[in-house]
Amino acid sequence: MLKLYRLANFLSRNNIPVLPKLIYYFNRVVFSVVLPASTQIGKNVILGYQGLGIVIHPRVIIGDGVVIGTNVTIGGRSKIYAVPIIGNDTVIGSGAKILGPIKVGHHVDIGANAVVINDVPDYAVVVGVPAKVIRIKNKL
Repeated sequence: MLKLYRLANFLSRNNIPVLPKLIYYFNRVVFSVVLPASTQIGKNVILGYQGLGIVIHPRVIIGDGVVIGTNVTIGGRSKIYAVPIIGNDTVIGSGAKILGPIKVGHHVDIGANAVVINDVPDYAVVVGVPAKVIRIKNKL
């Protein structure tokens, strides 16, 4: 599924309009994932259960080595143009929602079903609705 996304992203960047849209719809129907070709996804990203139920905004930027659980939403908020930026080596638990013009730092753990609406510092662990930092991990 991510290989199809990467193909659609490559084609979209090279101004080939029809095939990326077909790949988007194929992923939507077969894998139940909303993953537009314009989304910027880094290397070694893992989508839980082939992206089942994941919704990602077209302008989101996701760093390298991110693990995204099932039923995660990463997107904007109404009347606000900016969308989230996810740092490298972040783990996003199942059912989490990351909304609005926020920056999630590197090496962050986001708990299952957390609703993140504020910036998250590097090495943080966040949980809850709305998500709160419960601790900062040791930097190794």
